Amino acid sequence: MAAREHINEWFNGQPFMLLCALALVVATAIGVAVGEQPVASGSTGIFFTLQDTLIGNGVLSAAVNVLCLLAAGGIMLAMNKVFSYVRMVTRLLVSAFFLLQLAHPAGLVSFNMGTLMCLVTALAIMPLFAAYQDHHSQRSIFLIFAIAAAGSMFHCGFLILMPAFLLGFFNMGVMNLKGVLAMLFGLITPFWIVLGLGIVAPGDFRAPHLGGIWNAGWTLSEGLLLIVAGATAVLGIVLAVMNLMTLMNYRMQTRVYNAFFVFMLVMAVIAICLDYRNTAIYLPLLNMMVAVQIAHTHTLRTSVHYRYVFMLLLACGCVAVGVAQLMMK
Repeated sequence: MAAREHINEWFNGQPFMLLCALALVVATAIGVAVGEQPVASGSTGIFFTLQDTLIGNGVLSAAVNVLCLLAAGGIMLAMNKVFSYVRMVTRLLVSAFFLLQLAHPAGLVSFNMGTLMCLVTALAIMPLFAAYQDHHSQRSIFLIFAIAAAGSMFHCGFLILMPAFLLGFFNMGVMNLKGVLAMLFGLITPFWIVLGLGIVAPGDFRAPHLGGIWNAGWTLSEGLLLIVAGATAVLGIVLAVMNLMTLMNYRMQTRVYNAFFVFMLVMAVIAICLDYRNTAIYLPLLNMMVAVQIAHTHTLRTSVHYRYVFMLLLACGCVAVGVAQLMMK
């Protein structure tokens, strides 16, 4: 039993996290070397259109992308030390995030909107959690919704942040009249600036073009991506339901924090269903939310001495899926 618990604790620790981070870097390098194609975006922003690869130089783009993914994981770990949304000391929420990213090599080889949205979300969670029952948090509300509105001008995927953070702030108990006004001003300000400066005209407005997954005519690569996203979504939802009863016994503040991760997980799944051509853009965000549920599952069930088997299967599965996609090139 002692040996099994030692293995379980190893998955919670820093060595496994560093191993997963190294695997992420190596997978990125291999993807670039074999010519893995970057993720393709199926839609543009409300006003602007960006290239699928945000940085033209291939090697530089891949390097920036992996650094941003590592930074997003580091932010989630730092936030857990401050807010303790996963109560046991663990680094597994970062390790699981890196593992899930390995299953999608195309999302590693270039700096793309999915990585950017994932990083922005990780940064935005900090002021959200810090606003808990703080009725003077209008600046945080304004900032987060202004960032989401500005991002939506470049890619419509940023729109999913708005309902998730709206529910989050309501759950934090800070959405009074001033909070609602701060949200509205945050949503309006970026559009007011670009229209007022003449950067865009009202006629340049483009409504989001959605393509439901039930109407999809999938290519092979799209089908594989949707299988990966679907398996990740199912895993996240099942684990969230399993964790729910235990988390309900936590103190209110911790329950509120974890409710936000469930909100965002559900929003990412809904976005994939309604806008399947942008699945690659929503996948890093989905992976981050599912990683939190994996960390809860592993740390809440200390009486299950064989829980390391799940982590072994997850690691092997993610690596195998990633290698299979690289070998198809």
